[in-house]
Amino acid sequence: MSSKTSVTTALLAGAVASVMTSVAHAAPLTEAEVSAATAAHKEKCYGVALKRMNDCAAGPGTTCQGTSTVDFQGNSWKFVQGGECASIQTPSGGHGSLSPVKS
Repeated sequence: MSSKTSVTTALLAGAVASVMTSVAHAAPLTEAEVSAATAAHKEKCYGVALKRMNDCAAGPGTTCQGTSTVDFQGNSWKFVQGGECASIQTPSGGHGSLSPVKS
């Protein structure tokens, strides 16, 4: 096998591995993860997650976890301690919400 073929094969393998990692990370939360968060008295708080740090829901064209495209995206949520969502202030002066918000 030539060195050019070896390099091409290595690059292709790396690209495939990268895509597989991204797809695995963007999967929806499992029932066990949701149950654990609920048991820990966590609540879904919309509009407070940083880009790619959301726990789920990020609008059309996204799959779930880690797919928000901007910081504080109003239709993506993050689990936070129960009762604290509305007290979380965003840099724009808004607050977290228990339902999707326009951002």
